[in-house]
Amino acid sequence: MRVAHPLLKLPFKFCAETLAREVAALPKDAWVEHPSKIDGNLAVRLVSPGGAHTDDWVGAMAPTPFLQQTPYIRQIMEALDAPWGRSRLMGLEAGATVPHHVDVHYYWRTHLRIHVPIVTNPGVEFTCDGTTVHMAAGECWLLDSFFPHSVENRGEDLRIHLVLDTVGSSALWDLIDAAATGASQPTLVAPGGAGAKPLLFEQVNAPEVMSPWEIKSHIAYIFDWMDDDPKLTPVQQILDRFVTGWAGVWAVYGTNDSGIVAYLRLIKEVREQLARSGGKELMMRNGWPMLDSLQRYVLGNAVLPAKVQRFVAAARAAQQAATA
Repeated sequence: MRVAHPLLKLPFKFCAETLAREVAALPKDAWVEHPSKIDGNLAVRLVSPGGAHTDDWVGAMAPTPFLQQTPYIRQIMEALDAPWGRSRLMGLEAGATVPHHVDVHYYWRTHLRIHVPIVTNPGVEFTCDGTTVHMAAGECWLLDSFFPHSVENRGEDLRIHLVLDTVGSSALWDLIDAAATGASQPTLVAPGGAGAKPLLFEQVNAPEVMSPWEIKSHIAYIFDWMDDDPKLTPVQQILDRFVTGWAGVWAVYGTNDSGIVAYLRLIKEVREQLARSGGKELMMRNGWPMLDSLQRYVLGNAVLPAKVQRFVAAARAAQQAATA
């Protein structure tokens, strides 16, 4: 599903003062450098694989100790009613920026991103797809990060947002629909009601081998971002044959390791064909190269990289044992 607007305010209101107190009570060493190492960008990990101190996105998600220490944040997550993926507090120091960029990654292709400003100032501006807004403390915003976006903190204080990632839910889509049509007034979630039901955390977030149906959905999404161009025709023909070949291998092997060689052969062949297709110049409407999106969404993750690494290591070990 596509969100109607790149930036959409959801009909919730949260107590910024309570959030700020919870965040201020966290230990200083909770804050770490942003994984992209952008100057002035800091983060506190709240949900991660296994609840560990990592920025990985693959694996069964669980709360970190810092989420356990922030009951109102848990209450907000409960109110939004969705299974949670990797989530964090995001800090932006005074004078710092998040440069203009597009999030092109399998993880963000499959997730929605929710922002709840906690500590902010009038000098903080969020720009997405050419629209600039100031997100007020306690508001709730949905971001489609495949649109070009950036953030600036022209104020004198640290800006802190709660940033929640989720694959979504029926309840959350009801909120999105209500926000898109303006049919709902914001609901205040007052502090103190946490724990009515347990939070859900995603346990499956990256297929070991993509099904042909998932591959088709990613390709369709990419083409939906394209304007008409004659160079698209040979690319489409190449991808049609690739999906047909993938479906044939899937029908025999599914996710079994015995099919990895065949899957990797198909990926190698389609990369070579695309390189000769004349499609390198094709650009999506967000300014990103189409073939690079295809690599990041499909070809680079059609077989889980960790699975490929295990397979290669096992093959090398078997070869070494055979020649010993």
